[in-house]
Amino acid sequence: MTIRDLATRLGPTLTPDPRRVIIKFFVPGEDAALTRTRAAALIDRIMLLGEDQTTEMLQETLQRFGNRHHDLETTFAHHHDLVRHRVPRDLELSLTARLLVGAYFSHEYAVEGAAVCNPSMVPHPDQSGLRPGQLRVAISLRQIGEGHLSSIGFATALLGPCSELAIADRSGTLSVGCRFRTRHRRDLLAAGLCDSAWDNEVTAAVLRSLPERFDDNDFEHAIARLPADLLARTSTQPTLEQMRRATHSAYTVAFPADLPLHRRVLWPSTAAESNGMEDARFVRIVDQDGTPSYRATYTAYDGRHIRSHLIASDDLRHFEITPMRGPAAVNKGMALFPRPVGGRTLALCRSDGETIGLTTLDRHNTWQPPTPLHTPRWDWELIQVGNCGSPIETSVGWLVLTHGVGPMRDYSIGALLLGLHEPHHVIAELPGTLLTADGTEREGYVPNVVYSCGGLLHDDAVWLPYGASDTRIGFARVPLDTLINAMRPPRRAANPSWLGRSTSS
Repeated sequence: MTIRDLATRLGPTLTPDPRRVIIKFFVPGEDAALTRTRAAALIDRIMLLGEDQTTEMLQETLQRFGNRHHDLETTFAHHHDLVRHRVPRDLELSLTARLLVGAYFSHEYAVEGAAVCNPSMVPHPDQSGLRPGQLRVAISLRQIGEGHLSSIGFATALLGPCSELAIADRSGTLSVGCRFRTRHRRDLLAAGLCDSAWDNEVTAAVLRSLPERFDDNDFEHAIARLPADLLARTSTQPTLEQMRRATHSAYTVAFPADLPLHRRVLWPSTAAESNGMEDARFVRIVDQDGTPSYRATYTAYDGRHIRSHLIASDDLRHFEITPMRGPAAVNKGMALFPRPVGGRTLALCRSDGETIGLTTLDRHNTWQPPTPLHTPRWDWELIQVGNCGSPIETSVGWLVLTHGVGPMRDYSIGALLLGLHEPHHVIAELPGTLLTADGTEREGYVPNVVYSCGGLLHDDAVWLPYGASDTRIGFARVPLDTLINAMRPPRRAANPSWLGRSTSS
């Protein structure tokens, strides 16, 4: 039996909105093939303006752009401060001149200028004011703008009753929040240094001097205590720069309480993610004590390397970002289980690029080598398989939505069922596709792709947001019993081998 497109599409879609813009620091000339900043010459020209002309130009700029951004003058002042070393030391600029300088070193960036895709869906923190059968959900979005630079955005929707779906308005000024320093974890730093082959005498000496949780000052004090003979080694400075890069990969972002979710943007903030934050897989986590929170894995991309990073949040307003460490985190596509299983913290992964695997977190917070679960077998997935978000817990097992890549790089969505208490066992699979790109979805930024980063279970149905050709987002729904009844035992065992040792949760 071959099943084709078991899910039913719902009406609404999310399309890229070029009006959704943020303001960024801009240095003329730095994006040229041969970088030659033109900052000094620009400031010289601004200095030649009279005070009246300066005032007129600033007011015109604020009038044109002020309603598109929150507190634009504060942003201009900050951008001036970033280039004030270019202003002659003996010259004292007026506030108006400083703000105008900042305006010239700013530009708008349309976070969805190219596309919006690859969503995940979780219950919203606010479930007030709903009718029976409704669920308010938070939808994470991969936003793609100029230069194929990805960031993480959000939307809000109402599911139900029955198959109704309504997407909330997304208008309003956007914010990238305020970034704060965070307290780092020594075990994660050690694991990251080991992953990148920087485990040497210098890193060992610094790690020995650090407490279990440390801040930037603790880190610099540990470096200051290095013995002179280690400081004299030619490899020491590159090692220390690598350690600084590793610690700077962790940070915290917070948004005002009165800023709606759809106006919050998680923007690349470190060297590790400088070329994009891609494909966030959000899941609502319930800890062993029953406390709910949110987690997400995403792909950090620096232009050459990809790596899995973790987002942790209690309220989708404060976000703590840290790198994920270990053999299973070296590729994209990790997806966390929503709760510990058998005392273990688990995740799906695709560390070899083509196989769905199961990994566990050890007591050193390192993701261990994965156990293979599902390899490419069906015609629609022979190139590669991966997950479409975190497993969904049901009474009969863990439902895993999958993606497969077939001829002509045609993406489809399928499904697996893992044992509820033994998730290393695949107990059933859908002998066909849950969703493929139809005639209205084949054209786009990346043709012939349907892809999701996570759906959820509501009112005995699986609700699935999905990216269509990396351009827009659609929604589909399938009754859970319809999906489960269509699944069959796997036609070939996935060769499971449990990791076999006790790990922390």
